Amino acid sequence: MDVMPKWAEVTLVPLISLLLAAILSALVILAIGEDPVAAVKLMVSGALGSTYGWGYTLYYATNFMFTGLAVAVAIHAGLFNIGGEGQAMLGGLGVALVCLFIPWPHWTIAVLAAVVGSALFGALWAAIPAYLQAKRGSHIVITTIMFNFIAAAVLNYTLVNVLRPAGSMDPATERFPEAVHLPSLHELLAPFGIAFSKAAPANVSLVIAVIACVLVWLLIWRTPLGLEIRSYGKSQRAARYAGIGAVRITMIAMLISGGLAGMMAINNVMGEAERLVLNAVEGAGFIGIAVALMGRSHPVGVFLAAILFGFLYQGGAELALWTSIPRELIVVIQALVILFTGALDNMVRMPLERIFLALRASRSPKSTAAE
Repeated sequence: MDVMPKWAEVTLVPLISLLLAAILSALVILAIGEDPVAAVKLMVSGALGSTYGWGYTLYYATNFMFTGLAVAVAIHAGLFNIGGEGQAMLGGLGVALVCLFIPWPHWTIAVLAAVVGSALFGALWAAIPAYLQAKRGSHIVITTIMFNFIAAAVLNYTLVNVLRPAGSMDPATERFPEAVHLPSLHELLAPFGIAFSKAAPANVSLVIAVIACVLVWLLIWRTPLGLEIRSYGKSQRAARYAGIGAVRITMIAMLISGGLAGMMAINNVMGEAERLVLNAVEGAGFIGIAVALMGRSHPVGVFLAAILFGFLYQGGAELALWTSIPRELIVVIQALVILFTGALDNMVRMPLERIFLALRASRSPKSTAAE
């Protein structure tokens, strides 16, 4: 029997962690002479008070959904994929090649090809650390984080020496053709009479991210492969005894994980920038780790945590723009949320477990007496 009910595990632990992070963030803001209440109001109005703010919040959240799902799938297999950053970079390269060198008649066809291209490049980049872990015993954390730097070097070389247009000094590809430009939420919602900001970068890839959440849920909890992945993640020895191959599960889980991370490029490369630039990922691969941990590696939790971090990104940008709070402090606030929801998870969990154990013990004598 679990020490803590499932509802407490899913809701109480992250909510208390968030509350602690918010209190500490408020103290930091007070220490530099700013009003934390006014700061929160500005963050809420800037991120959620208009369709423009919502557009940016959902744009960031889309990135985090893909990278959060990537980390979550690996965690279910007992693996810790820290290479989402590099896999998303190479996914962007896959999107760029699909969009630049194949003449597509319409974005609906192009986006399907971009899904395949981005997932394929991300999966192939994850396959190398996966093979090293499965066959050579190399630690997946070390290899995936090293491959982030290798991916950055590969992308830098490719943009500067291969894909950069002639005469351009910018390490970026040329703009994608008009036919492959993804519709924004403004264009998607206009036929339904819903007004949405034209300037917001949120686009149809948000729908793809939500579909990815549903598909990951179906994969992990409704398929034999998902059962094998979860079994292997819970106990490798028991899984091997049941005939589940370690090499097979490691490779499959990391290929799926890398493919999901690579698909982030549909949003930021094809949807927002409409070209591949050098620093397109902007740390979203690492934020995906916090999103997966906070969401308890469940697609619904990942979706909600991605929205939260999208709010923090957009709200933090508004704080840096309209107050004297330095942008570095915004990063500190985001780091505090990651710290409490991830690294210090047991600091909240263990006292709660003791409380629920005490409540259970207090009820047991009464139930025994009634019998």
